[in-house]
Amino acid sequence: MTRVLLLGGTAEARELARLLHEDDRFEVLSSLAGRVADPRLPVGDTRIGGYGGPSGLASFLEDYDVLVDATHPFAATISRNAAEAAARAGVPLLALVRPPWSREPGDRWTVVPTVAAAAAELAGRAPARVLLTTGRQDVGEFAALDEHWFLIRVVDAPSGILPHRSVLLRDRGPYPLDSERALLRENDIDVLVTKNSGGDLVSAKLAAARELGLEVLVVDRPSRPEGVPTVPTAAAAYAYLLA
Repeated sequence: MTRVLLLGGTAEARELARLLHEDDRFEVLSSLAGRVADPRLPVGDTRIGGYGGPSGLASFLEDYDVLVDATHPFAATISRNAAEAAARAGVPLLALVRPPWSREPGDRWTVVPTVAAAAAELAGRAPARVLLTTGRQDVGEFAALDEHWFLIRVVDAPSGILPHRSVLLRDRGPYPLDSERALLRENDIDVLVTKNSGGDLVSAKLAAARELGLEVLVVDRPSRPEGVPTVPTAAAAYAYLLA
């Protein structure tokens, strides 16, 4: 039996956990960082919380045959720790990373390297109404932009300072195209700010912005550890682990 430690929190991780749980050739433990108060849990055994860095994760891996990093594409620290821990423990590492979104005809994208760069881009502009969807941990980057109005959509409420002119919308995808279009129209949004998370769960906002001719500030993905085998889907990860 192959013992798999699955670093999850994504829809792809939940799907892979299901595939492995249904196959008696595998024993899988899904591990969640605990950054969301009420996460969607996968089937099977689940662990919530950190490991104390690469050394702690390496020690935990002594009981496992393979490590799968299926965390969010922007969970750069976790991915670096996973690569270092796997190397220390001598355990194979597989990365499950959904493909990024690509620009389509009609898109008005401005691609920036970081959330801070997105805030800096907005800082030099005339007042605008902004839909901010970069996550609760990044809201503070926009706190000083008093000239803009923000609709901040998050799963859990941010703990830091909010922009002075802002409304907090706590919601969780998937978001249908009709509701995304209505959200943008009803709030007179001028600019959408998003990370390039990829996948279908929250991609309708991009299609709605395209239809309405709105600008989108797209935060590019951070670099990933080199030399790690990478697959784009849960099915591909399952096939890889069977090989």
